[in-house]
Amino acid sequence: MEASEQYRLLMADVYELAGLSRRTSEAIARELGQTVARWHVLSVLSAGPCTVPATARRLGLTRQGVQRVADDLLAARLLKAAPNPDHVRSPLLTLTNRGQLVLEQLTQRSDAARGRLLQQAHITAEDLEAARTTLRALMQSLATSDRNFRPGIPATGAELPVNDRVFRDRRRAARHAAARRRPPPRSH
Repeated sequence: MEASEQYRLLMADVYELAGLSRRTSEAIARELGQTVARWHVLSVLSAGPCTVPATARRLGLTRQGVQRVADDLLAARLLKAAPNPDHVRSPLLTLTNRGQLVLEQLTQRSDAARGRLLQQAHITAEDLEAARTTLRALMQSLATSDRNFRPGIPATGAELPVNDRVFRDRRRAARHAAARRRPPPRSH
């Protein structure tokens, strides 16, 4: 079988695995009165202060969707907002002590469930490391390829920029360019 066919089959398996894994994660999150969406945002923010737009980019989700989840987490006092010196209207979000505790409980339950699953499937840490190496090589190649087709994103193979101001300025420039291309409204 050719590599391109193996790639398509691998992607199908990755999507199926992600769906199955998400369902088990939803059950774990429900036990603690949480959702997978909340868990994902808590997980990203566990690495340190981050804005909603940067969190959304990391998760591959819309800013608006992540904003709704972040608002829920702020209301539940699992997150706190601090002023962002780079952007007045986009605060830096961090976990509260309570948010850290919830994330630790979710992670402990998940680790136990995943440990049982891996043992049952006879999958070792080395097996997972080899799979991750392959997937990360594919992701890097796709990210580089994607930058080759998207104006404004350098095709250097470097990591994607994470500066909110850069993304905001690019979006603003794209909106202005699109507005200049629109025909004037017709009068009735």
